[in-house]
Amino acid sequence: MSHPGRVHNPSRYVVPSLDEVLSFTGSAVAEAAQSLIPSASETLIDRSVARMASSYDYDDASLDSRYPRPPSAGQGSAGTDQGYDPNFVPDSVKTFVVHLYRHIREKNVYEIHQMYDGSFQRLSDRMFRECPWPSVEAIAPYVDNDHVFCLLYREMWFRHLYARLSPTGRQRVESWDNYCSLFSVVLHGVVNMQLPNQWLWDMVDEFVYQFQSYCQYRAKLKNKTEEELQLLRQYDQAWNVYGVLNYLQALVEKSAITDVLEREKEGLEQFTATDGYDYEGGTSNVLKMLGYYSMIGLLRVHCLLGDYHTGLKCLAPIDISQQGVYNVVIGSHISTIYHYGFANLMLRRYVEAIREFNKILLYILKYKQYHQKSPQYDQILKKNEQMYALLAICLSLCPQNNLVEENVNSQLRDKYNEKMTKMLRYDDEAYAVYDELFTYACPKFITPSAPVLEEPLTNYNQDAYRLQLKLFLYEVKQQQLLSGVRSFLKLYSTISIGKLAAYMEVDEPTLRTILMTYKHKMHAIDGDGKIIPNADVDFYISEDIVHVVESKPTKRYGDYFLRQILKFEEMIGELDRIKLD
Repeated sequence: MSHPGRVHNPSRYVVPSLDEVLSFTGSAVAEAAQSLIPSASETLIDRSVARMASSYDYDDASLDSRYPRPPSAGQGSAGTDQGYDPNFVPDSVKTFVVHLYRHIREKNVYEIHQMYDGSFQRLSDRMFRECPWPSVEAIAPYVDNDHVFCLLYREMWFRHLYARLSPTGRQRVESWDNYCSLFSVVLHGVVNMQLPNQWLWDMVDEFVYQFQSYCQYRAKLKNKTEEELQLLRQYDQAWNVYGVLNYLQALVEKSAITDVLEREKEGLEQFTATDGYDYEGGTSNVLKMLGYYSMIGLLRVHCLLGDYHTGLKCLAPIDISQQGVYNVVIGSHISTIYHYGFANLMLRRYVEAIREFNKILLYILKYKQYHQKSPQYDQILKKNEQMYALLAICLSLCPQNNLVEENVNSQLRDKYNEKMTKMLRYDDEAYAVYDELFTYACPKFITPSAPVLEEPLTNYNQDAYRLQLKLFLYEVKQQQLLSGVRSFLKLYSTISIGKLAAYMEVDEPTLRTILMTYKHKMHAIDGDGKIIPNADVDFYISEDIVHVVESKPTKRYGDYFLRQILKFEEMIGELDRIKLD
């Protein structure tokens, strides 16, 4: 019997419907799900370790990894480096898989986390920088040929492959097969495991990333070999968008996570307080947390597809205005806010986007030093820079400086003050800056449809991005006169239509059109269907007189004291590091 991670049957890649994903049953899955029954009592979880765990979401399909790639690692196909033997298992790897298997059986989440986030990365850096880990068939005898553990190991094997090397088309398809098998076990078995939230987040994060990467790979047809084209024809349903969405939605529904979050609001659950773990009953957290993180995964997939309404609807059960389990893993936290903010930006909900970007950027500013040793630190910094660019776009289209904290605003001005000044002019140079910042900061959009391989082979991996950029710049062009209106409204409490038209050098009918455009563009529809204002300056017209209503920012004394406390803490930390002779 072949291993579930191997490609062996093209018919396996028929896209499952959501009902099929939820209702599928099979003896092999049921047996596999029972294979990791615990052999020891529940071990209490060190929550501080879970909270300090660091991972990071990455969007770039062009960047194959979360980690720096060795200079020679990109040469050749993965697994073909001279001297690599997939069946050779070094002693350190034997020790690693044996201990990880034992800790999973014992449900010792603290030790699992230490091995997953520490030992696995150290072994990868020391022994597998330029080649894959040993094959799953090679390590299986050391873990009792346990089916579920082999699926988990293979999930990490493919993640390492994507991070350090360049996966082949066949390996991309094999990874899809492995995720199908792993998620089927979780959905249809009684998986009695506790895994760290870090690992469960990484599963969903990597699942979406590999889908995005495959769509980009499949859309670059120009230099494909005949063998690669034949593979695309044979496995045309691998990483199908409906299959990806169905698995994520099935995890959300099967886990009943939306009901859990509703009961928590009523005080009947302790989901957030326990970070999703069960400290007493020993109930598995795997399905529940995969369902939770799948809501974030669905937001990300829909953002990649350009369907922002649906993406925000999928995230709606998670109240991001409050502390939640998504805060526990920094990768989950940053990915959630980045995609949430970008979706709101594209829907013209600028105030909401600014508010959330401000909070996450302030969070990164305060706590990024704690993640400096993390392999994902460079990606944290990159996402930080992208969100500053998105914040600059939001504030240029809808000034709301009273919503931006002083430290964040200082960083923003250092990075983009000149470009923000240009963007207010709405000339060709301004459009070039909007184009530049959007291109740098947006997700790497995908075209989900399979290519028509009979046509002349061309690359169309940039088509989705070009469409979103075109729509964004069209929106910017519609607002080109609004900054001038706002400048005059800031100067007057009342002004006649005629006088304002003369200042703006347009006739009165055109000015009324501009004022109506301002009203329209500075209001948006929120998730509940209510019209919400975005502008910090509003107006109404009575008898050809424009009456200006400017919102007064409330003074936040607490923020001032917190900033001073933070500065003193930084000064004390710097003094402590000084070594006196």
